[in-house]
Amino acid sequence: MSNSTGTRIEHDLIGDKEISNEFYYGVQTARAQENFQISGTTLKIYPDFIKAFAQVKKAAAMANAKLGLLDNTLKDYICKACDEVYSGKYNDHFVVDMFQGGAGTSTNMNANEVIANVALELMGKKKGDYDHCHPNNHVNLSQSTNDSYPTAIHIALYNKIEKLLGAYEVLVKSFDKKAEEFKDVIKMGRTQLQDAVPMTLGQEFKGFADSIRDDMEYLRLAQKACLEVNMGATAIGTGINSHPNYTKEIEKTLCEVTGHEYTIAKNLIKATPDQSAYLATSSALKMSATKIAKICNDLRLLSSGPRDGIHEISLPAMQPGSSIMPGKVNPVIPEVVGQVCYYIIGQDGCVVLAAEAGQLQLNVFEPVAAYTLFKSLDMLKNALKTFATLCVDGIQADKETCREYVLKSIGLVTALNPYIGYAKSTEVAKEALEKNLRVSDLVIEKGYLTKEQVEKIIEPESLIAPREKIKF
Repeated sequence: MSNSTGTRIEHDLIGDKEISNEFYYGVQTARAQENFQISGTTLKIYPDFIKAFAQVKKAAAMANAKLGLLDNTLKDYICKACDEVYSGKYNDHFVVDMFQGGAGTSTNMNANEVIANVALELMGKKKGDYDHCHPNNHVNLSQSTNDSYPTAIHIALYNKIEKLLGAYEVLVKSFDKKAEEFKDVIKMGRTQLQDAVPMTLGQEFKGFADSIRDDMEYLRLAQKACLEVNMGATAIGTGINSHPNYTKEIEKTLCEVTGHEYTIAKNLIKATPDQSAYLATSSALKMSATKIAKICNDLRLLSSGPRDGIHEISLPAMQPGSSIMPGKVNPVIPEVVGQVCYYIIGQDGCVVLAAEAGQLQLNVFEPVAAYTLFKSLDMLKNALKTFATLCVDGIQADKETCREYVLKSIGLVTALNPYIGYAKSTEVAKEALEKNLRVSDLVIEKGYLTKEQVEKIIEPESLIAPREKIKF
């Protein structure tokens, strides 16, 4: 109950604690705030997670009311409170550190207490007057941290992946646009950083776009894994303290509240400690980050120079590149995106270890898995949008440099192999390299082919796709 000094006294297992009336959280949240001064990253940093908790608690209240376990009037107040929490109005009252012991109990109680106190104010009651709406007895009815917490994580992950996929779409469109713009720009392909055979810059950029499309499919599979939740499991999956029909009802209400097809796992004993959705998401992120980092490195190589490197393309100049070298411009956007990718690759190990370390019927290390995935998803989303708008969209091709590399490349001898044989092709390649001659000139000089035949065979535009052997 509140007193005239602007505080209220709340009680829990440990004892009494004074709570300022300005706060909507209660005693258990306050203790967690004192105990877990770890990362400095509190729940309010991830509003998607808070929204997910509001949806879980609203769905639970609706299911409990349908089963006659919760008074309809109280259900309405709890649901209204959940809607207000969902709106973001009370984000500042989610103060527990993302790193915490207790398998997420502190986070769950932070949500329960805020929702209960918001509901009490809507009733015209005072904060802490829990006889009318109790964090555990009413907001947490038919639940345990062990089902509501992972369910909220799954919902938040699903929504964050959806936002990330939107960023992927932006990047794919950027690469597609450049692929079309560069479709006629002949250049030299390279393997092992050595000249290989001709291609177009458009083909190279189309490869980037389609590689990213593949990543999106793996992320969609991970997103689908997030749709299976363990609501109704309560403590360990047996459903203790829940109604026999609760899982059936909570599945309906969860879908109704979220607008997505969430399903309750068939085996809640299996589902409660299971980390499949986290592992699938982390694995998809790691794979994609690895590939995107490779694309960033390719762009840095292709734009190297501008005078003494490959410089087949120019990246947008975003800022001065040196405090000592005037005129220097660095590829800062691929560099920063690469760093985000390296971070994500490293964080996959954290998720794997957290998943493996859970014992028996519960994984107590879900908080670090959730924190790691939320951070990785947000960083990659921001990085991909930055990559698309501040780098890829502004890339320009140096068409003359690209074509000149093709014409003087030793790699053109590969196209002559079917006509003069491997031995003669090797001889020509070696001599052209030693004497700094063009392959085409040397083949004509040695009388292996005529000028007309060589020009027909090594016409760059005809070397970028399969073709039948030319008959002379």
